Amino acid sequence: MSTTISDTETGAAKSQAETGAVRARRTRLFKKNAPSVILFVIALVWLIPLWWMFSLSLTPNEILQRDSQILLPPEITFENFISVFQVGLSGRWFFNSMVVATSTTLLTLFFSAMAGYAFARLQFPFKKILFPVVIAGLMVPQETMFIPLFLIFDAFGLHNTHAGLFLPRVGVPLGVFIMTTFFAAIPGEVEEAAQIDGASQWRIFRQIMLPMATPALTALGIFTFVLTWNDYLWPLVSATEREMFTVTTGLASLQGNFAQATELGALMARGVLASLPLLIMFIIFQRQLIRGISLGSGGK
Repeated sequence: MSTTISDTETGAAKSQAETGAVRARRTRLFKKNAPSVILFVIALVWLIPLWWMFSLSLTPNEILQRDSQILLPPEITFENFISVFQVGLSGRWFFNSMVVATSTTLLTLFFSAMAGYAFARLQFPFKKILFPVVIAGLMVPQETMFIPLFLIFDAFGLHNTHAGLFLPRVGVPLGVFIMTTFFAAIPGEVEEAAQIDGASQWRIFRQIMLPMATPALTALGIFTFVLTWNDYLWPLVSATEREMFTVTTGLASLQGNFAQATELGALMARGVLASLPLLIMFIIFQRQLIRGISLGSGGK
């Protein structure tokens, strides 16, 4: 009798232990997977407007005039995409955006890399004063500079030109800050070894520092390209001729046109095509972008 009771108590203890182990495993799995689940939900919510835009771009305009609350197109058509470059100046607007975004990105990388290297590795007069002054530009709203920029560019006749659209974005304090932070984190022994081998300062910067700064340059380049491509306020102020509109101002002008507003599918097709360069760039450079953000935040 006592043996039976003892066996029963032992079995109950084992069952409780197994239940506790199962609960502990579930708790560990929940803590491990909870951040991924939360991020997945956030990404799904963020993707819904993009999917809605893509769905509308594939739906015939006749259907959209009756109902635009469509997440799955009842009929699929590619006429909206075909009409993008057949009607209006969409091709010209895409070309303008590509020229402006590419020029801004290349010039920003060039000047930010040189300024960042100078602030991080070189000694020159008033360095401790100039760097805070440059970084203070991050606190100045872009809109406060529109009037002086407009007057300066008007005096030089640069409005309604590509140069007038990309030059105001070239001197970006954020780019100088990112590159200065990155170059300052590189061990000084690297530069000293190159100097012992007889390398000049320019050669050290061009052949040693720049290749090492590829992740930071890639991240800065992607940020600059995206911000320039999506810029709306300055192109709206500087470009008054339709031929010099960018994608953002061009699409906004079509939204104010009643004839184009009734063609919602064509408008969404333009939005999809306008987003493609940014999506392609992220897909190609996503590893470098993540690495650049990690290095910029102090990661290894």
